[in-house]
Amino acid sequence: MSAIADPAAFVRANTRLSAPRLIPEIALHQADRLLPLWRATEPDLAALGLPPPYWAFAWAGGQALARYLLDHPEVVAGKTVLDFGAGSGLGAIAAAKAGAARAVAAEIDAFARTAIALNAAANGVAVEIAADDLVGTDDAAWQIVIAGDVCYEQPMAGRVEAWLRSLARRVPVLIGDPRRSHFPAAGIELVARYAVPTTTEIEDSDLRAAAVWRVLPGR
Repeated sequence: MSAIADPAAFVRANTRLSAPRLIPEIALHQADRLLPLWRATEPDLAALGLPPPYWAFAWAGGQALARYLLDHPEVVAGKTVLDFGAGSGLGAIAAAKAGAARAVAAEIDAFARTAIALNAAANGVAVEIAADDLVGTDDAAWQIVIAGDVCYEQPMAGRVEAWLRSLARRVPVLIGDPRRSHFPAAGIELVARYAVPTTTEIEDSDLRAAAVWRVLPGR
């Protein structure tokens, strides 16, 4: 049997509940050392067609976005929030804690969805989980869309950017990102900056500058 045949058991066995340093209000199932986790599970993940366990770490952009929502609850209070590419669910959990009427975490990785469910339960909030690839779609129920660290590789970044710009014609769209390689060069507006404690296992520094940006609508 695969070492990751039981997603919930796998998440619990390879992580511990701890709060990202920028977000002490929220506990997540995080790996103490992420690279060994990637290496240990690579054969199983490849066989299942799953990406590496990005959900096991609170990335800089996601932390910045969550911090912003918790500090500015009026942005999401009473609204339906879509957290796209949710990973650990940090953004959706922050939105729920900030008073969102509904927090929907969209994530195509089955193990990330398991982590989101466990993380939401650990924080005592309700988060709906969507498994479909939502790029190119719209739902009138969404009143604000958030996305953390979704610009890490092409062609996904370009595909997602065009979609988010189309959504921005109707609803506010916020991205949390440390300006990774494929981050948009234009058509964005700075909302807030943060110095995010992280780790050199994943980032290139143990303190990463990240920001929250508003996506401007496409033409």
